[in-house]
Amino acid sequence: MSGSKSSDASFAHAASQVPERPGSGVAHPLGLTVHSLPEAGEAVITSQRTRHGRLKMFGVLLICAAPVIASYFTYYVIRPEGRRVYGELIDPQRSMPALVGTALDGKPVPLASLKGQWLLVSVAGGDCNDACQKHLYLQRQLRETLGREKDRVEWVWLVNDAALPPPLLAPALQQATVLRLAPEALAAWLAPAAGHALQDHIYVVDPMGNFMMRFPAAMDRSGAAQAKRDLDRLLRASSSWDEAGRPAKP
Repeated sequence: MSGSKSSDASFAHAASQVPERPGSGVAHPLGLTVHSLPEAGEAVITSQRTRHGRLKMFGVLLICAAPVIASYFTYYVIRPEGRRVYGELIDPQRSMPALVGTALDGKPVPLASLKGQWLLVSVAGGDCNDACQKHLYLQRQLRETLGREKDRVEWVWLVNDAALPPPLLAPALQQATVLRLAPEALAAWLAPAAGHALQDHIYVVDPMGNFMMRFPAAMDRSGAAQAKRDLDRLLRASSSWDEAGRPAKP
């Protein structure tokens, strides 16, 4: 019993002693062990900063993409005004290929240079028969009837042979973009409806170069009025991210 009391007294005395401070000349047997461990608080803070950084980066990407996603969701899913779409939506959309066309003056023009604007596109041989001239007329009229939004739209004639356009079309074509492309190259991008030829339609291409809609073949003035409603909806749905003119190159 006396040995037990002595042990208890020794333990109590040791526990009451003030720990030696670093640099006092007394080595602490656990000092190296404690100081060699990583700081748990710093590890947690570093992990939180990494996670927060990733969340911020994801948020920035989502904010940048949100206007485009919202505009297409509005058009394809909600379909403003609850009206039937006149043009045929292309699903999946077909991206603009890396082609180089030739302007009427013989200069090479990359097809990608047309990105940044909504495009109304028709395809026909250079001799431009009656159907071709009708499409060119409807393209110009559709653009003009858009009023102040017309500067967001460009009308394009893609010539798929080596024939030269009739001189009488020259004044009207000053407002259009005319490029000559091989027909097999065009087939990699635009496509007609089943049972129709490429030159039977007017096609719609978005500012990112995606072929996303074609209007019915043999469209007349009545059909053009319905096509204008489709264009109005597209322009309204994309107004938050698309502006008139092409973005300036850095």
